[in-house]
Amino acid sequence: MTQSTKPLIQPTSLDLKKLNQRFENAHPRDILAWSVENIPTGLVQTSAFNVDDILITDLFYRELKPATPVPVLFLDTLFHFPQTLELVAKAKALYNLDLKIYKTTEADSREAFAAKYGDALWDADIAKFHQVTKIEPLQRGLAELGAIAWITGRRRDQAQTRSDMPIFELDNQQRLKLNPIANWTRKETWAYVFEHDVIYNPLHDQGYPSIGDEPITTAIAEGEDERAGRWRGMGKTECGIHI
Repeated sequence: MTQSTKPLIQPTSLDLKKLNQRFENAHPRDILAWSVENIPTGLVQTSAFNVDDILITDLFYRELKPATPVPVLFLDTLFHFPQTLELVAKAKALYNLDLKIYKTTEADSREAFAAKYGDALWDADIAKFHQVTKIEPLQRGLAELGAIAWITGRRRDQAQTRSDMPIFELDNQQRLKLNPIANWTRKETWAYVFEHDVIYNPLHDQGYPSIGDEPITTAIAEGEDERAGRWRGMGKTECGIHI
């Protein structure tokens, strides 16, 4: 059966326990190869263009090269660092990405956002800020792209809250959610990046191991958790996309 005629999988019919056992110690390349083989359409990579995300993009676009390029969904929150936006443009040109950019329909600039929601919605209501800038645009993007499965760049060692994360899971919309580098460490990610000369955000070299929105992302001190610079002092560990 050719890739074009292979029937679409039903995520709820998959034996996730068996899949997780099979791929627990697998290289991310093998997990992504499985996804391309079994999900020829309806596969989407979500990316914030952190180093773990760009690693996955490199595996798809440089190594695996599926017949139908996997779309890369990027959420333009309007509040990214300039370095992040420069990396997005650089990666799009380098890999000829099938890049899909989604953002709130309520504003198209920081100024327009402030006019509607106030100068610092993240301080007044962080949950609403993430709903407007991330959660709603992501769900709209996945729906419009016909996503059956979506791929994240999460690792178990990024934070204690992710230590038990499976490689294969279902989201709350019953889509398949793949975490192909769940079993990798930060050291393994960077080893791959240096071995293959993968481009990455220069902020990673300036004390920002995890990069989110500029107003609510800080550098971390030596010994701090990798994601300690996200939402510092806000008592949050996730933005709401990954629940």
